[in-house]
Amino acid sequence: TVMKNNDKLKKMVLLTGDIAVLYASLYLALLFRYWQKPAAEMWQSHFWPFTIIFAAWIVIFYIAGLYDLRSAINNLRFFRLVNYSLFAAILVALTFFYTAPQIGITPKTNLLIYIIVFYILFFLWRRLFNFSLKSYLPKKNIAIVGLNKQAEELINELKNKPHLGYNIEFIISADKDGAAETSGIYIEKNIANLEKLITEKKINIIILSSDLNESPSLRAALFQCLPLKINFASLPHFYENITGKIPIETIGQNWFLENLSEGNKILFDFFKRAYDIFLALIILIATIPFWPLLALIIKIGSKGNIFFRQARMGQNGRLFSMIKFRTMTTSGNDLSPTAVGDKRITGFGSILRKTRIDEIPQTINILKGEMSFVGPRPERPELVTELEKEIPFYKERTLVKPGATGWDQVSGEYHSPSREDSLKKLQYDLFYIKNRSIYLDLSIILKTIATVLSRGGR
Repeated sequence: TVMKNNDKLKKMVLLTGDIAVLYASLYLALLFRYWQKPAAEMWQSHFWPFTIIFAAWIVIFYIAGLYDLRSAINNLRFFRLVNYSLFAAILVALTFFYTAPQIGITPKTNLLIYIIVFYILFFLWRRLFNFSLKSYLPKKNIAIVGLNKQAEELINELKNKPHLGYNIEFIISADKDGAAETSGIYIEKNIANLEKLITEKKINIIILSSDLNESPSLRAALFQCLPLKINFASLPHFYENITGKIPIETIGQNWFLENLSEGNKILFDFFKRAYDIFLALIILIATIPFWPLLALIIKIGSKGNIFFRQARMGQNGRLFSMIKFRTMTTSGNDLSPTAVGDKRITGFGSILRKTRIDEIPQTINILKGEMSFVGPRPERPELVTELEKEIPFYKERTLVKPGATGWDQVSGEYHSPSREDSLKKLQYDLFYIKNRSIYLDLSIILKTIATVLSRGGR
């Protein structure tokens, strides 16, 4: 709760700053254009049309990930995100002003000046905010109890992203032999020193990566620290909030019993089914006139069926036939998973994949109730059978309907069918299953649109 409130405050500051920059840029643009304080009538004539534009711009910034604190760092990727989002925002503004003459203004020069002023102020504001997160804003001092693979992954995540606002002061690990530190962080082996260290290092949060039931002495030592008014968080919970993933190796059956309260999702599932049907019908009606043309080009390009059907595992292990426009040649195709630069993909098939047009027929699966727009991607049953032998809780990703897109697909990473990548994909899928909501679904849909427009698919 402390972490979430802290993040909400930072995001609110970020959003408030963006809004302030939007309106300040408009005021300065009018000031520079006429070299005098904007009159009330002029300000009013520009205020409301630009307010509509600003609302659209905020949505674009969100889709681009500019309100994700994990990406709030002054690196090349962040600046590219800013440039892409501003370019899209400018196109929206131009389209709005020159296709809606009834608003009474067509600000050619004013809009150009505004874009220049906003671009400068926005970059300065965002650089200041990111730098403040990293260097000046108060940090939370944390300690980690127990050292394992997930704890080390969390340590690397926090060290690489200091703007998240956490300092790892020390690690308690009585089982650690050899070096007295890891990744430059001091390791304390003596549990008796715990209370003293917490006081000296001014610890705010203790991350529990060890099972306290296995160490009564450690549990007792931590219990003695309760008067110090510090917060305790389990590693899975903290890791989830930082990375947007669930640490598979540190959870057990109890995690599913405690976190997957499916009875509380009945109302959400009702609304989800409603907007699945609504969106699927809209897309199907809007695109079906073009299906004959797509079918003709697919047939001319290579021999085979227009549609590609394949058995996939749906909710609770039920099999269904997923349908897509065919993008691969049929001759010599062993139906193995797609690889980078796969030569089986036809020229037109590559276009269909990059634009995700090949997945439009999945609206039929959605209308039949076999899929949803958002959920874990459906896998082939033989792959699921193989992976569930190697990866704990792999089949639990079928607790919800599979989706045409999902949390993993908008994570910014491509995951192959390998065991290692399937494990990472499962981490994202379990995060979605636990936290799914209308807000998260909308976020995933918007980010999927941004992904398609920015870099295409495979």
